[in-house]
Amino acid sequence: MDENLLRERDAVRRVDDVTAALDQLADDFVEDEELPVVLQRVCRQVIHAVPDAEIASVTLLRDGLPYTATATDDGAHRIDSAQYQAGHGPCLEAVRTGELQRVAVAEVAHRWPAFASAAAEASVVAALSAPLVVDHEYHGSLNLYDTGGASFGAFDAALLDLYTAAAEAALRSTRRHQAARETMGQLRTALTSRAVIDQAKGILMALHCIPSGEAFALLTKASQEQNRKLREVAQDFVAEATKRR
Repeated sequence: MDENLLRERDAVRRVDDVTAALDQLADDFVEDEELPVVLQRVCRQVIHAVPDAEIASVTLLRDGLPYTATATDDGAHRIDSAQYQAGHGPCLEAVRTGELQRVAVAEVAHRWPAFASAAAEASVVAALSAPLVVDHEYHGSLNLYDTGGASFGAFDAALLDLYTAAAEAALRSTRRHQAARETMGQLRTALTSRAVIDQAKGILMALHCIPSGEAFALLTKASQEQNRKLREVAQDFVAEATKRR
């Protein structure tokens, strides 16, 4: 069969694979899921998006320090950890430069010896790392490792770039939904606190025939003396006053 035709068929197959992976990500996406769950799904599905990849991981930074948030294989943890300890490697380079890294392990042994050694122990011959940016708090890289004996090609890099862009969109949506839930929870707590404090003030005003300001001052004083939150002091006072009735 003509070599060009074989190459075209292979390209079509790969595009179909990444399209199927993206469709699966969209089908499985649920906004109210926690971020770690979505990261795990992204990590599992990216292997289907880039057929030459056998192992995947996600590197994130916490307070400037990298860690592996999820991985499909223990080998990825070991390779990632070697890079973190040495302070260099393709995943960290992707984070620092914001550019996709495509390397053959044998060719970067002199540049990143710790990475190359850990990769060789896991029979990894090539790596792809794409910068992954969710927001200012969550950013890092999506990493692929090949144990199949061949280096990643430019087409593999393009497929990973395409998949990463879609994954970032899903992760950002998850983060926005999570932030909205947190904000609503904070507002709910604030409203509940305000209600119970107002209730306590009302009871104090009725009991002692004092104005609102003095009642609030009594609650504040009790909060300071007991070294407890004003809301907790107000809750206990209301509960005790209710019992007496």
